[in-house]
Amino acid sequence: MSQLSKLCLAAGIAAGLSMGAASAKEAAVSDPHQWLEAVTDEKALDWVRAQNAKAEAELAATPEFKQLESDLLGIYDSDDKIPAVYKQGEWYYNFWRDRNHERGIWRRTTLEEYRKPQPKWETVLDLDALNKAEGENWVWHGASCLRPAYTRCLIALSRGGADADVTREFDVASKSWVEGGFFREEAKGALGWIDQDNVYVYTDFGDGSLTSSGYPRIVKQLARGQSMDQATLVYEGKPDDMYIAAMHDDTPGFERDYVSRTLAFYNDELYLRGADGQLTKIDAPNSANKSVHHDWLMLELREAWEVGGRTYPAGSLLATNFDAFMGGKREFDVLFEPSETTSLAGATWTKNHLVINVLEDVKNKLTVLTPGADGWARSALAGVPELGTVGVSAVDSDESDAVWMTVTDYLTPSTLMLAEVGGNAAPETLKTMPAFFDASTHEVEQHFATSKDGTRVPYFLVRPKDMQLDGSNPTLLYGYGGFEISLTPGYSGGVGKGWLEKGGVYAVANIRGGGEYGPRWHQAALKQNRHKAYEDFAAVAQDMIQRKITSPAHLGIRGGSNGGLLTGNMLTQYPELFGAVVIQVPLLDMQRYHQLLAGASWMAEYGNPDKPEEWEFIRTFSPYHLFDAAKDYPPTLILTSTRDDRVHPGHARKMMAKMSEAGKDVRYYENIEGGHGGAANNRQQAHMDALYLTFLWQQLGK
Repeated sequence: MSQLSKLCLAAGIAAGLSMGAASAKEAAVSDPHQWLEAVTDEKALDWVRAQNAKAEAELAATPEFKQLESDLLGIYDSDDKIPAVYKQGEWYYNFWRDRNHERGIWRRTTLEEYRKPQPKWETVLDLDALNKAEGENWVWHGASCLRPAYTRCLIALSRGGADADVTREFDVASKSWVEGGFFREEAKGALGWIDQDNVYVYTDFGDGSLTSSGYPRIVKQLARGQSMDQATLVYEGKPDDMYIAAMHDDTPGFERDYVSRTLAFYNDELYLRGADGQLTKIDAPNSANKSVHHDWLMLELREAWEVGGRTYPAGSLLATNFDAFMGGKREFDVLFEPSETTSLAGATWTKNHLVINVLEDVKNKLTVLTPGADGWARSALAGVPELGTVGVSAVDSDESDAVWMTVTDYLTPSTLMLAEVGGNAAPETLKTMPAFFDASTHEVEQHFATSKDGTRVPYFLVRPKDMQLDGSNPTLLYGYGGFEISLTPGYSGGVGKGWLEKGGVYAVANIRGGGEYGPRWHQAALKQNRHKAYEDFAAVAQDMIQRKITSPAHLGIRGGSNGGLLTGNMLTQYPELFGAVVIQVPLLDMQRYHQLLAGASWMAEYGNPDKPEEWEFIRTFSPYHLFDAAKDYPPTLILTSTRDDRVHPGHARKMMAKMSEAGKDVRYYENIEGGHGGAANNRQQAHMDALYLTFLWQQLGK
């Protein structure tokens, strides 16, 4: 492991609401729909089935729906998609789903084969066959294989796509489960290799072993043959921490062990674990993203840091010698410093270089940094396209300077290249995704809207070339605006086939709360400033209306998770701007969100409703409480999943019940499987996508 990734689990004024200074906990509020929070209660599931039947009857009964669903499934099941691979030893592994492998196969090939248009693959594990043999509904959650042979793997499997999963030891050589091997019962957490006979385990060990967010609070070292109760305690966090974990860096010559204590999003402590089990804190700011590669400690700052007689601004990337830092030195090389229009999108190590990816007004630029005796030399990465979203990742950061490079945009199918960092040769094009829709009729533009407080907010517009500026164009606006997640251009066969090809306009808003301009863009919309994200989104909608690209009657919006909270607030605070609203796997009841599943882990983002002073601002963006039965609202579709154990389906259920009871134009569909992603396989994904696209065309079409 050459980098330590942060443990991230990735989502107006209330008219007539008079709560005074009372906290959400103390408020005597009677919620007649709270019974719907009982996820698998038969009465609640009967209610779900009834709502699903109504939505299906309205949206899925037409030949047009069936054709769209079939077209989408053909795209999602296509054998022509680019199979993303990762290198382990001499093999290149891929997990693949198509029409013949509904739950998927884990397979591998060689680089020589992968270069071919139709590589020969060796199946390592067939999930459909496993499900049939075991009578289960396993969904793939990934595999971690032990260096250097990479024959023993820890495979995570989830029932129905939930975050909770099991871990089982698998032998790649024999393609079979290891009898008596390492095993972790179903829970949120993981196993991680130390060596062939030892693993780190962080999971549900019983009463008191989970945080208030429902994640592991305790990490142990488990030896082969031991039971969980015999495992050795490594670290125990506090109940109000978010997530505790440990990991082993197996890089030859740089083997180290770490314990991670995540207190909240973008708030963690990292400890070096010695051979004697003693922990030494890596004394960097909790808010900094910390990673270690060979000799180097890398710090990506999210807040300004004054150290060693110098102040480094938020958003900077710093590098220093790891051993020197642990010995007390505080001398850093500044590898990146943000401007008003730039932010760090990522950094990846190869054997001899560091490639940094910078966003400038949401457009990528790659730079190669090479450490040497005289500091860090800078150069451009040869052959990088000037247009489109560019992503880069190392093929094997310990053995070569090769990188995978992906290039895409809204209208251009993704291309995968293999490039050599530090050389002058042009990247080798390995795979190009076929066109899944006719993009010749559209073009991409970037515009900037002005938010309520004067902030310049970028958005992308994918529009027909012959679009008339008469306000009549059916337009879908998408957004997220949370957890420092950036929305960059990317090719979507589903959106293209189901929306663009039919003549629709597609827009993506890069609102505050996201990471498009680094930590400052995210922090500008936290807690009491959450309204700024919603003002930004409304400003983008208003800008498109003012430009006569569209009009409220033809403007629809869509968002999921934190984006579902966004569209829920658009529904309740700006109903006059929209002709249709799609709300997916959402947070909506912000009075109880922290008591439901992983909700407590998001209080750094939204605030704590149990604190009276924080409930005062939280209630201003709680759609469940902002809803007013006396108001008119645009037609709404709410989508969620029973198996979502991250954002509780009760949010969606209760909002549907409240809106339906008030006689509003609303429909609801809950997929029984799917987890937080909403679907557990391609068929379910095609069905869910066809539902929301059909709904939008019914409401917004000319």
